[in-house]
Amino acid sequence: MLFLALIFFVVALLAALFGFTGIAAGAMTIARFLFFVFVVLFVLALLFHFFGVTINF
Repeated sequence: MLFLALIFFVVALLAALFGFTGIAAGAMTIARFLFFVFVVLFVLALLFHFFGVTINF
């Protein structure tokens, strides 16, 4: 998921470089959303690890 956020960030940078501001804004929004989802999942995984919580499916 972090990889996708980085891909959209690079797309946003390239679009901004060539003047496609609408595409750049959209790609940046997607990249920001994916990054924050990644951070939340990472923090939850750390908390589960430190407290010894196991999830069995």
